[in-house]
Amino acid sequence: MSEIDATERQETQAAGAKHDAAQTKVSVASEPNTRKRKALLALLGVAVVVSAAAYGAYYMTYARYHESTDDAYVSGNLVQLTPQVAGTVVAVNADDTQIVKAGDRVVTLDNADAKIALGNAEATLGQTVRQVSSLYVNNDFYAANVTQKQSDLARAQDDLHRRQAVADTGAVSAEDIAHARDTVTAARAALDAARQQAQANRALTDRTTIEQHPNVQAAASRVRDAYLAYARNTLPAPVTGYVAKRSVQVGQRVSPGTPLMAIVPLDGVWVDANYKESQLRSMRIGQPVTLTADVYGGKVKYHGRVVGFSAGTGSAFASLPAQNATGNWIKIVQRLPARIQLDQKELEAHPLRIGLSMDVDVDTRNNTGPQLGAAMNTSYRTDVFAEYGAQADAEIEKIIAQNIVPLHAGSTGNVVSSVPSAKRDASDKSGAKQRAG
Repeated sequence: MSEIDATERQETQAAGAKHDAAQTKVSVASEPNTRKRKALLALLGVAVVVSAAAYGAYYMTYARYHESTDDAYVSGNLVQLTPQVAGTVVAVNADDTQIVKAGDRVVTLDNADAKIALGNAEATLGQTVRQVSSLYVNNDFYAANVTQKQSDLARAQDDLHRRQAVADTGAVSAEDIAHARDTVTAARAALDAARQQAQANRALTDRTTIEQHPNVQAAASRVRDAYLAYARNTLPAPVTGYVAKRSVQVGQRVSPGTPLMAIVPLDGVWVDANYKESQLRSMRIGQPVTLTADVYGGKVKYHGRVVGFSAGTGSAFASLPAQNATGNWIKIVQRLPARIQLDQKELEAHPLRIGLSMDVDVDTRNNTGPQLGAAMNTSYRTDVFAEYGAQADAEIEKIIAQNIVPLHAGSTGNVVSSVPSAKRDASDKSGAKQRAG
């Protein structure tokens, strides 16, 4: 048993020696790996520290002064083309994607009925001008009639005076004197009637001209109304732009206000950038903006500035606004649209279309500007319809000039009597004396 125990002990010692030798080899081999791991961890720590320092420097010098978003889209005006009168479409001169210039005839309606109405109104105006012209001519006629009646009264008064002068001699009978006195009375009454007629006619023409006479002005207004209805059968393009959303067809019956197509002026588009409410702390009107469009990529950069903020968030103006007062309420970060005006030259070099996606970066370093816009209103206007009124006025002037009756030379149009007022007053006094006698 002792020999066996000795053998086992020797084997155990040998195995232990082998194990120790193996562990020594493993430890010797793991020392380089440990040093390498420590070096990598040290490098990683240095990299983290450097990165944190670099980001801190980047944030302090750049990032904290910039607010970016990709929730931004190109917006613009959609100018609707709508008729002002009812009619049947007989021509459409533009289609989607085509450009039209301001004043181009885009849609034409059937104008047969309007043309007839315009002709009737023009004929009525011409007739009215001639009738009013006759009133001014009658002023001279009634003035001449007053002069004739004054002459008749003067002759009758002279006859009465001569008879009264020889009445005492018996050369003239009392009956002749009575007839002469009646003749004077009748002549005076005829003169008064002539004067009233002249005054009544003068009341229709006093302090006005044929062109400004109320009857002529009323007829001219009817011509203007008929002319506008006739001219409005042609629909011009209000602005220069591209045709979109064309729905009108030839032969279609349209009524006032029916949308026929939209005209998009791409030279005046802007960008609506929808920023989170937490990004608006330092954003102000007037801050510079850098933008890129997905359609052109990052190589093409646009520059602009913030010109205003919406008066409410998108959810507040939604068709179905959120009911935040309900019990099952969940807080959602809201977004507020900011309008950005683009540089016109850059926009001409690289045109944008409505609805395109944009990436927006606002430089908020200078935050001294206002958050709300100043009291200034943007004005959009078109003058393509103004020429209708000018054309109507020109047509009215032409009709009046063709139908006016020229007065003879020296006529004032308002003359009541050609007898001097002093002589007329003396005649009236003489008549009063005769009536008293």
